[in-house]
Parts: sequence; structure tokens; C-alpha cells
Amino acid sequence: MVDAFLICVNEETQGERIDKLLSAFSGELTRSAAQKLLFDGAVTIDGKPVSKNYKAKLGDRISVVIPKAKELDVLPENIPLDVRYEDDDLLVVNKPKGMVVHPAAGNFDGTLVNALLYHCKGSLSGINGVIRPGIVHRIDKDTSGLLIVAKNDFAHLSLAEQIKAHSFSREYQTVVYGHMNADHGTVDAPIGRHPTDRKKMAVTQKNSKNAITHYEVIASYRDFSHLRVRLETGRTHQIRVHMAYLGHPVAGDPVYGPKKVITSLGGQCLHAGLIGFKHPRSRQYIEVTSELPDYFTSFLRSISHGE
Repeated sequence: MVDAFLICVNEETQGERIDKLLSAFSGELTRSAAQKLLFDGAVTIDGKPVSKNYKAKLGDRISVVIPKAKELDVLPENIPLDVRYEDDDLLVVNKPKGMVVHPAAGNFDGTLVNALLYHCKGSLSGINGVIRPGIVHRIDKDTSGLLIVAKNDFAHLSLAEQIKAHSFSREYQTVVYGHMNADHGTVDAPIGRHPTDRKKMAVTQKNSKNAITHYEVIASYRDFSHLRVRLETGRTHQIRVHMAYLGHPVAGDPVYGPKKVITSLGGQCLHAGLIGFKHPRSRQYIEVTSELPDYFTSFLRSISHGE
């Protein structure tokens, strides 16, 4: 099974290098992935393969065929889990900092999914396929905190619909650089793939989705602010991108923060501390919380002493 799409070159896109055009058009392909498709002969014009140096001409009809990715054989692993809530339909896990949510290139084992397959004995929703069974939403590898997991498709669909309708509560705590201009506020700025660095996200109007983040200041220190942040939408890297957009990147963030990273944090200082949702079956509102982990509280102590 393959995915395919057609690009019709217009006056705006003529003259662009083919790999750049493919990457920008899809919104998902990196330049290197586009170049591999060109090398494999998966990009054609009038049935003829296109060279990697080709520059698009007005009126070109470029056919792109993307083979379906081979799925990994994901195995259960007996990895301890900090489960904060569980019943027959779902569970809420407190993920530690540094744990990858699901297998991908470079992380084939030791992930949360490997642990869930062992813990749930294979009883997980199958909507996201074998790579991400049960995963309704994600948090980054170096973000700690709460993640909800569906044990069946009924629960998965209900929870996904709540996220889509913005009725699913997600509250984080973070430490950012500098002092905020107000004690609370809202960032309403669309997020999409970064125009030049395809591994990053950015506030942009092009190929973006609306993104809304609410924040309030818990405490201010000499060089940092401790914030409580509530997501109204759930875009990739949303809090990290929005805080950087305000000029207050998350402390320890190696992607969106300053070049001199606080390496002792081991990644961004960001913790998902609260999840609230209506139970898919009973419709009862359930709220699960998680205390700040040690890395976070240690950093707060250090900045409170001006270190």
C-alpha cells in the first residue's frame, strides 16, 4: 500500500529545486527524505524519473509515490510504570523525563509503548496501529508527566473526540527565561513546520494549524519565571514554540532555547501535571494530578537561591 500525490507547478513555485518543493508541499517530508524518494525513482514527470537537481518548470505535473513505511515488530518489555489511574477502558501513566513514548528510528525498545504492551497484556486500542497502540496523545521524550492511554477503540475514539472539542484538560508547569509582562495571558498563534528547519515547528501562517496556550505566573525569580500553562489545543511542541515566540523560551530546551543550554536539566523543564476528562463509558469527570519531579524541584531551588 502506498501514498501518492500530484504537484502542479504554478508561477509561484516554478524555478524551485525539486527536493525543496516536495518538502514544502507535503509539510511532512524532510529535504533528505525527499532526496531519497528522488534517488529511488519515486518522483516522476510524464512517467520519467526526476533528477535531484531538477528545477520545477511552469506547468509541470509532478507525481510523487511514497511507499508505506514498514512497521516495527514492537515487543512487550517489563519496564516499571507509574500508573496514576486505571480501569478496564484506560489508564493514566506518569511518564519519566527521558522516556520515548513510542518506537521510532533510533528508539526501538525501552519506550512507553513497550512497557504498556507488557503491563496491559496486549489489551490496547489499535486505532494508531502497532507502533502506537493505545496512544491517544503524546508528550515529548524530555517532557515528564501524565499521559492517557486507551485500552480499546471505544475509549480511544471518545478521548480523541474530547481533545478535538477542547474539553480535555491538560495543565503543565514550566520554567521559562525572563519575567513575563503580565501575571497571566493567552498566546493565540498558529503553529506549523518551520520554513527552513523541517525538524522544528514555528509560529507561521503557512501550512499551519491554530494553536492556543493560556499561562499564569506562579513565581518570578531573578532570571526565570515559574508558570502554570493550560493547553486549549495540542500541537507538536506547542508550549515550547509559544514560549519561545513570546521571547521566554523554556529553560533547558535544546531546540527552541538559547544556544547556551542548561545541560543539567537534561532537556526542557516542562511537566504535564494534570489531566482531566470525561470517562468514555460513565461520562463521569475524572481528574488526575502528578507532583513535580525531582529535576524540576531541584532547579526551582537553585534559581530561588540565585544560582
